[in-house]
Amino acid sequence: MTSQLRRAAVSVPSNIAEGQGRRTAGEFLNALSIAHGSLREIETQLMLAERLKLIQSKTLESLLNQTTEIGKMLNGLSNSLRKKRTL
Repeated sequence: MTSQLRRAAVSVPSNIAEGQGRRTAGEFLNALSIAHGSLREIETQLMLAERLKLIQSKTLESLLNQTTEIGKMLNGLSNSLRKKRTL
């Protein structure tokens, strides 16, 4: 579980960076979508860890608050790119 959580955590910023380096906004949006999926994977792994008593509920709450903030940033960036494409 630790290994899978780490891979997903590395995947989020890696996909953002890869997408930013692509040629089109559409490719960037696709990479952001993948990053968002990895973020949801992290949330799932954290919830499972709490259910398995590997982390405390208070820790889970704090970490999920952080993933929510990251998700909002990803959504904001995605929305900004979509607006630029329609201008």
